Amino acid sequence: MAQDDYQAVDVLLVGAGIMSATLAVLLKELDPGIKLEIAELRESGAIESSNPWNNAGTGHAGLCELNYTPQAADGSIDIKKAVLINTQFEVSKQFWSYLSGKQGFGSPRDFINSVPHLSFVRGKDIPFLKTRFEAITKHHAFAHMEYSEDRATLAEWMPLMMPGRPADEAVAATRAANGTDVNFGALTNQLLQYLATQADTRVSYFQKVTDLKRTDEGWKVSIKNTQSGASREVSARFVFLGAGGGALPLLQLSGIPEGKGFGGFPVSGQWLRCDNPEVVKHHQAKVYSQAEVGAPPMSVPHLDTRVVDGKKSLLFGPYAGFTTKFLKHGSFLDLPLSVRPSNLGPMLAVARDNMDLTRYLIKEVMQSQEQRLDALRKFYPELDPADWRLEVAGQRVQIIKKDAKKGGILQFGTELVAAEDGSIAALLGASPGASVTVSIMLNLIERCFAEQARSAEWSAKLKEIFPAREKELEADAELYHRVSQESDARLGIATAKPAEASAATAG
Repeated sequence: MAQDDYQAVDVLLVGAGIMSATLAVLLKELDPGIKLEIAELRESGAIESSNPWNNAGTGHAGLCELNYTPQAADGSIDIKKAVLINTQFEVSKQFWSYLSGKQGFGSPRDFINSVPHLSFVRGKDIPFLKTRFEAITKHHAFAHMEYSEDRATLAEWMPLMMPGRPADEAVAATRAANGTDVNFGALTNQLLQYLATQADTRVSYFQKVTDLKRTDEGWKVSIKNTQSGASREVSARFVFLGAGGGALPLLQLSGIPEGKGFGGFPVSGQWLRCDNPEVVKHHQAKVYSQAEVGAPPMSVPHLDTRVVDGKKSLLFGPYAGFTTKFLKHGSFLDLPLSVRPSNLGPMLAVARDNMDLTRYLIKEVMQSQEQRLDALRKFYPELDPADWRLEVAGQRVQIIKKDAKKGGILQFGTELVAAEDGSIAALLGASPGASVTVSIMLNLIERCFAEQARSAEWSAKLKEIFPAREKELEADAELYHRVSQESDARLGIATAKPAEASAATAG
């Protein structure tokens, strides 16, 4: 097929990140005859949010993220979100383990590694962590978690973080040995390489979508080659807008009523990074703590082991910032150009109701390097500033949506917006996005390919790929452990053993 000719495809996916790559592979597994194209603005896949240095690489499974288990006024802990995210990550693992047995996919060791997940608190936050531990370990997905206030034990778990602390400082942590670090950039590129082995599949780069028009058969999409300047039109029965921060402007361009009222609030991020092997070797964990009052959930501070291209580094952050760009390589006009009559009210309401967030972002933007290092010292008291440098992370465009009571709300997380007829869908939002990509894309398939998803052929294939879905995993302990351990074995990562629960200590 000539690059600039008018073309017809069954599925056009905009953006070559983890979302589009996952959906494309899923659809080709369900129906190898589907003709599809991925159109990417940049020169290769996984350059924006999926790039390993643009995200924390945490395999989010609810093991250590304290903001997933809020505490009610009566002191009780709500574990529902943590359980959901855990089972969604298990579904992702099932897909990756299935693909690991496929020729052309590559090795899972190139994108997923075992890294324990820890929650770490000090002083007045210790009762919360202990209550959380007691609540969450009642569920089979977390029964293996350990708790300790013992400094010798904590020094084994976090050897970099304990030296230099005052002798009278009270500290506590929980530990889940089956945590992971995921290089979503490597995973995305393995998915794209696997797609390249399939018939009727193409990934095109330097492709800018300039228009989206409805047709009787689906959509006519105008695409410009940013290198040659040539334009073409693609007709597609289904279009997926998986362009990260760039998905909102494309959703607005489509004009579907379901997209009206949505706005975007861009939050940038920065990390402190350490590559000194003498420091890195003393920390093998992702250690999450609690965000300060007014801070957005994605600003929970954490000190992480990262494994990128076989090399270990440490990341600390994130430090939040504000920019009007929707993509790291986007335009400062992205935010102002996204304002519409339908979303102006919600955006103004969010500005009015989120002054704590505004003050927090201003404070973060004004920070000096020494102030950033002071935040890191709460985790690593004996740090050497010379070992740490600042890295700019990817953009997170948080969702602004209409709300009957407040006019508009700022929503953290992800949201799938689809046309009523299922001919187009967009994914908006951020964390825990990449970790739960597979569940989100299965949801999309059930909404936008509903008839096919109910067919005997697709149902059988889905059952082959996914022995157990989220609700089954949540309810059935034996099934959860069997399926999880099978996935872990194929992926070559540490598995959670229910018997480990007896090792949990409160001492």
